[in-house]
Amino acid sequence: MIGLLPGFITSDGIHIPHLSKPEIEPQNPERLLTGRRVPAKTESVSESLDKITGDYLRLQTFIMPTRNHKIAPRRPRTDAQRNRERILETAKEAFTRSGANASLDDIAKETGVGAGTLYRHFPTRDALIEAVYRTEVEKLAAAEQKFSDTMPPVEALRAWMLLFVDYIATKQIIAPALNSIVGGPSKLYEGSRTQIKGAIDSLVKRAIKSCDIRKDLEPFDLLRALIGVSHVASGPDWQQSARRLVDILIAGSQPK
Repeated sequence: MIGLLPGFITSDGIHIPHLSKPEIEPQNPERLLTGRRVPAKTESVSESLDKITGDYLRLQTFIMPTRNHKIAPRRPRTDAQRNRERILETAKEAFTRSGANASLDDIAKETGVGAGTLYRHFPTRDALIEAVYRTEVEKLAAAEQKFSDTMPPVEALRAWMLLFVDYIATKQIIAPALNSIVGGPSKLYEGSRTQIKGAIDSLVKRAIKSCDIRKDLEPFDLLRALIGVSHVASGPDWQQSARRLVDILIAGSQPK
C-alpha cells in the first residue's frame, strides 16, 4: 500500500493532503515602501579580515599546545677571542722555528685546540701569516695610547721605541713567511706603515708640547735609525744595540 501524505479524508473517502506553508521572506521596510529589492547588507573587507584573524588566533590558541623550548646557553665570545690569541702566539713561535711551512695541524695541537677551531679562525695559511703580522702592528698601535695615558711624554716615547725594536725582530722572523703570501706583502706593509707612522707622530708631538723634544725633529727619523741598526748588525745581539740606540736618540733629540 502506497503511503499517503499527511492530510485528512473526507466523508466521500477522498484524501486531501496538507499543504506546507511557504516560507515567507522577511520584508525590508525600504522594500515595502518603495517596492524595490534591497540587497542584503554585506561585510566590509576589514570586518571580514578582522573576523577571520580573530577566529584564527582563537583557534590557534585553543589547538596549539605551548612548548617550553630549552635554549642552550651560548659560549661567551671571550672564549673564541682567547683561542684566537693563543693560536696567533703559537703560530708566531712555529714560524720562527720552521718558517712559512710550519704545520698548521701541529700549531693547533700545540695551542690545545682542534684543527677545526684553527681553520674556523684562519681558513688558509696566508690568512694565519697575515694575522700574526697584523697582531704585532696592532700591539704597537694600542701601546701608543696606553703609554700616553700612563707615562710622561718622553718616557712614553722611549717605551714605545723599545717595543718597536721587538716589532722589528718579529718582522724579520716572519718576513720569509710574509713573502710567501699570494701577491706579496707590499699591500700589508703599506697598511702597517700608516698605523706605525700615526703612533710615532702622536708620541713625538706630545713630547714636543711638553718641551722634552726639539720642535724640528722628524718623528719617522727615529724609526729609520732603529731599522738601520737591524739591517746593518749581523750578530744575534743587534736588539741590544738597538735598545741602547733608543736612549741615544732620545738624548740627542732633547732641546739644548
